[in-house]
Amino acid sequence: MPYDAFRFLKTQRRGGVLDVRLDNPPVNLLDAKLTRELNALAKALAVDGAVKVVVFSSADPDFFLCHSDETELLALPPADGPAPTEIGPFHRIMERLRTLPQLTMARIDGIARGGGLEFLLALDMRFASGRSRFALPEVAVGLIPGGGGTQRLSRLVGRSRALYMLAGCEDVDAATAERWGLVERVLPPDRLDAWVDDFAQRIAAFPAPALRAAKAAVAAASLPLADGLLEEERLFTALLRDQRTRNRVEDFFRLGSQDRQKQVAEFDRMIRSLPEDR
Repeated sequence: MPYDAFRFLKTQRRGGVLDVRLDNPPVNLLDAKLTRELNALAKALAVDGAVKVVVFSSADPDFFLCHSDETELLALPPADGPAPTEIGPFHRIMERLRTLPQLTMARIDGIARGGGLEFLLALDMRFASGRSRFALPEVAVGLIPGGGGTQRLSRLVGRSRALYMLAGCEDVDAATAERWGLVERVLPPDRLDAWVDDFAQRIAAFPAPALRAAKAAVAAASLPLADGLLEEERLFTALLRDQRTRNRVEDFFRLGSQDRQKQVAEFDRMIRSLPEDR
């Protein structure tokens, strides 16, 4: 499936990995035109079984993604009538990204604030350079985050830390973001690209059904525990019934999965020696 028709998203396909660079000068605003393209990208990915991993990065040397466009916010008509009973367009787009069958990750080397951070929170994983910074400045101008920030941030870092960011409206540095679980890893800027590329390709070598099942099972962790365990068992059983899975388990055994020395000293080599998924 082609992904080269976008103006503000620069894409490159490398096997099962789709790299997407956000390119919306002058400061990578998360404005209406970029949001429309993200929505179209998510719709295309939802039916693309060949892409297993999506890596988002930025073409801007300082900003991963900035906040929303204030002029667009001020142009919105005042809300009248009863309170909404369903999520609005921007929330639907972020949910479409969050629920993609692919594993989604961001390579962050710069600033992500406001809507830019809310976009990151809709992804599965975030990896940052040491110079990256994160903030939600909406309360300072009399608003609150309106793109899922209050909900996803609280679930990710906890209530108190979410309120620290929401009420303080100051940048959180990369080291603090890693300690809080806002990002998964922080790497030196000169190592970030190569590390994320290698990790994405590692994931893309694994079977697509197992990757999709892993993401679905983790999503079920929001359910009551008994329901989540039932969903995990359902997904596990479905995979084990697949002959391709059974062949791969046999391959792992033949590589020495139950050999003590190999488990201690050669585990990663065994994982990487499994045949790539086809």
